[in-house]
Amino acid sequence: MKRKRCQSIRPGLEKIKVYVRGWMNYYGIASMKKLVDELNGWLYHRIRMCIWKQWKKFKTKKRKLIGLGVPEYYAHLAAGCRRGYWWTANTGAVKRALSKERLVRWGFYDLATAYQSVHINY
Repeated sequence: MKRKRCQSIRPGLEKIKVYVRGWMNYYGIASMKKLVDELNGWLYHRIRMCIWKQWKKFKTKKRKLIGLGVPEYYAHLAAGCRRGYWWTANTGAVKRALSKERLVRWGFYDLATAYQSVHINY
């Protein structure tokens, strides 16, 4: 997923799901738990970055973070952060708001779960 294509997240999640499902079915029998965990972490970070980039304005970022359960003080700090999208997507406030469980509920295909289900069958 390219950084300039971060505007609509749903089609991107569907593309990732299709690609990863095929990749997992092909390489699933290999013993690669560490690689899958690293790739899964990177993908979560990337999705959080794209969502953060999509929110653009300070007011939108703060409002969305508060709506997702982050205290107002930390939402204000994260929304006003002047660092880049990649760095800010790894802060505590954004990680708390866009947790793994929440992203999976929104349709993200979790690699670790898929790997466990494929790897157990072999």
